[in-house]
Amino acid sequence: MATVQEAHNVRVLGAGDTTVVLGHGFGTDQSVWKHLVPHLVDQYKVLLYDNMGAGTTNPDYFDFDRYATLEGYAYDLIAILEEFNVDKCVYVGHSLASMTGAIASIFRPDLFHKLIMISASPRFVNTEDYYGGFEQEDIDKLCSAMETNYKSWISGFAPLVVGGDMDSVAVQEFSRTLFNMRPDIALSVFRTIFTFDLRHFLGRVTVPCHIIQSSRDLAVPVAVAEYLHQNLGGKSIVEVVATEGHLPQLSAPQLTIPVLLRHIQHDILGA
Repeated sequence: MATVQEAHNVRVLGAGDTTVVLGHGFGTDQSVWKHLVPHLVDQYKVLLYDNMGAGTTNPDYFDFDRYATLEGYAYDLIAILEEFNVDKCVYVGHSLASMTGAIASIFRPDLFHKLIMISASPRFVNTEDYYGGFEQEDIDKLCSAMETNYKSWISGFAPLVVGGDMDSVAVQEFSRTLFNMRPDIALSVFRTIFTFDLRHFLGRVTVPCHIIQSSRDLAVPVAVAEYLHQNLGGKSIVEVVATEGHLPQLSAPQLTIPVLLRHIQHDILGA
């Protein structure tokens, strides 16, 4: 078995007293942070890693049972932070990774100074008293399309999620990293994400949370950001950015990066 560093392609860049840890979401890898990293390395130590199952990781290391829940990803994150002697980090998580960070912070709050959550959702499927953005039949159709023809599914899914057409550089980049995933692993991760319900965890998250949300995100409605704000156990703040799509750090860096830098640099008042 590879070391933690090798398995997750961990890279540590820059220098500084504060460590910023960057966690990516479904269908991407650490390259999704390419527009943010250059702005951090002069002031911070920056730790990047790939989630197990990303196309850049060894598929033989993907344990379908371990990663059927977000706890598996959270334990990986804790192992990475311990391996590199990181504590009180600023953790920037996108989508899946934002909730991974939230769970890890319940287990080990000492490892986190604050969480910056981009396009985060504790549950994607609607219930009678909760609007997550999707009906269960929507998810079933997407899973069926993935199983039938993964490459064709990507060509439809990527533009919808990113917010653009196939000529868009960001859509092409997301399509590339999606295509790098082994299809059966992609389907497993997708199912995990769209079936989890982490609402009951939120009250146990006491680390300060900065919630960054696109004003138009097909995957996560703005109402979900407000739900997080109202239900997290510690101090939180929401900023809705006038961007389109679920990966604003990739598709609209000119608007998103300054917002992220401000939230990295400044804590919530009184937190």
